[in-house]
Amino acid sequence: MEPQHIKAIVFDADDTLWDCQSHFEVVENQLYDLLQPWCNREQAAHELFLTEHANMAALGYGSKAFTLSILQTALRVSRREMPQHHIEELLMAGERLSQLPGTPLAGVRETLQTLRHRWLPQQEGRQLVVFTKGELLEQEYKLNRSGLLPLFDHSVILSNKDEEAYLQLCNQLGIKPSEMLAVGNSFKSDIAPALHIGASAIHIPFHVVWQLERSEEFDHERMVKIACFQEILATKFVGFNDFQ
Repeated sequence: MEPQHIKAIVFDADDTLWDCQSHFEVVENQLYDLLQPWCNREQAAHELFLTEHANMAALGYGSKAFTLSILQTALRVSRREMPQHHIEELLMAGERLSQLPGTPLAGVRETLQTLRHRWLPQQEGRQLVVFTKGELLEQEYKLNRSGLLPLFDHSVILSNKDEEAYLQLCNQLGIKPSEMLAVGNSFKSDIAPALHIGASAIHIPFHVVWQLERSEEFDHERMVKIACFQEILATKFVGFNDFQ
């Protein structure tokens, strides 16, 4: 696909624009440590996975859902024997997750600024969009705290990202799927659904992956995989060769 065919670049937020999962992983490890009198770490991780999976339909994504799953797992696995002060420690750790600063990852701000000043003006109607899943207020707060909001034309926060959600976004933006470029860290949520509807994608793997976001990956002619955010500028979809 030639760069001029892209009308909208659609960015995931958590673990694409800023670090999120590594903070959640700290709390997960805290849970596993506290559950050692009852089970090993592998068993504790499996129990948390089962809890989160069971809660997903009703609670969705975000720190509130995660904290409830942490507490439920702690109480169930310990047969309610875990001391109250440890339960309170987990609760406080979960509450801190709702106040994550949304500090942009290396190269994010500079890359978005370059896209805004160099890529957008090349063709009328181009757009930069945040398209992320999670709890509405929590994601809005992180986006505001990040300082990145003015660099986007639209921000869309929803409970899940699948093919239907991407098609609805295309309708909302007034573009064809073939005119969309999706950028994100999760192959399951950010990349595969976009490719399946005919969009292009840039996969930027993050160093930690949530258990429920793990999936089989595949190669595709409309996808490139890069190591860091600023490499977006040198991909075939953007075509700034001076950034190679």
